[in-house]
Amino acid sequence: MPFFSLAAAVLLLGVADSMWGSYVVLFAADEAHLSPIRIGVLASCTAIGGIVVAWLLGRRFDRRPARRYTVLVTVGCAIAFTILTRTTAFPVFLLLALTLLGGVGAAFPQLFSLARAVLGDGPAAQRSAPLLRSVWSLAWAIGPLLGALVLAHGGYPVLLWSAAAALLLAAAATLSVPRPPARPSAAAEGERAGDAPPVRVVVLLTASVTLFFTAMYAGSVTLPLFVTRGLDRPDSAVGILYSVCAAVEVVAALVLAALPPRVGQRLLILGGMLAFVVHFALTMLADGMPLLLVGQIFRGVAIAVVGAAGIRYFQDLLAPATGRATTLFANAATAGLLVAGVLAGASVGAFGYVWTLALCGVAAIAGAVAFGIGSASRQPRVTA
Repeated sequence: MPFFSLAAAVLLLGVADSMWGSYVVLFAADEAHLSPIRIGVLASCTAIGGIVVAWLLGRRFDRRPARRYTVLVTVGCAIAFTILTRTTAFPVFLLLALTLLGGVGAAFPQLFSLARAVLGDGPAAQRSAPLLRSVWSLAWAIGPLLGALVLAHGGYPVLLWSAAAALLLAAAATLSVPRPPARPSAAAEGERAGDAPPVRVVVLLTASVTLFFTAMYAGSVTLPLFVTRGLDRPDSAVGILYSVCAAVEVVAALVLAALPPRVGQRLLILGGMLAFVVHFALTMLADGMPLLLVGQIFRGVAIAVVGAAGIRYFQDLLAPATGRATTLFANAATAGLLVAGVLAGASVGAFGYVWTLALCGVAAIAGAVAFGIGSASRQPRVTA
């Protein structure tokens, strides 16, 4: 069944991504002996490379849907991991960040685009985005723990080889997915293009996603500092909070998949964004673990709903340009990551933890407002 092959590919990609992503900063600092500035440059270059490659492949997918785009970027990243077991010279690391390491970021939107193309627009397709999103959350719950185990017993070379193996398996799983059908005829595509949403709507919706993920990533930088330094809790408390959030993400995405099609995506996304505001409010008010844990429940629901329903919403809105739609959503999230790192660090230094969390809440509110305005005048088209 195509869905199980897609789920396997998403799971393996997520495991590899989380194994590498959880320890890349430590690898760069301890193994490559890079300064904090160079580590920051690497992170930014990886994000920029991912945005560019995802954009190019998204447009390519709409012209000629294929599995090979996912295979190319996953195999390419596996090659990059292999190179890093031999050398960590900064020029090489930087080149890899801009190309192969960044390029694998295109695999996530490509797999969701492939799911839409292969599964079509029936009930299975309606459920595919939240189900695949739950698989991605599960991978991020497993990957860091697996990475810690591998790192403890084999060090960074074995970690890199393991992540590379997971990527190669992800490529193999992708090849087991049936070939996607050919793109619509030029006449049909031109007819659908005439019904494209106004630029203003697309800008507002994209900005809403960027604001949401800016709040998410900035909050991820601030929360560990707030918990360990502001509330004087042990480092293990942060791990507990994020584990609870990951578990809630999986459950929320599964519930989302079980909802009947008549439930509107717009209201779900708005509800998810408002749940994120509640998360920041509860976290600011917390003086111990109980309220922090409740806040993580709201965080998990928000991330799952916006992450899954948002992809589907963009795909319906910009149909039949599935590749560009999914890539636009993913790149908007990556842009939030680029903005969040700098802003969170500067805000914590200038205003402290609580006020930074408050600013994250403001960004989440702004995202909800932008989405509400952008989606009010334009409902997504659901293809027949």
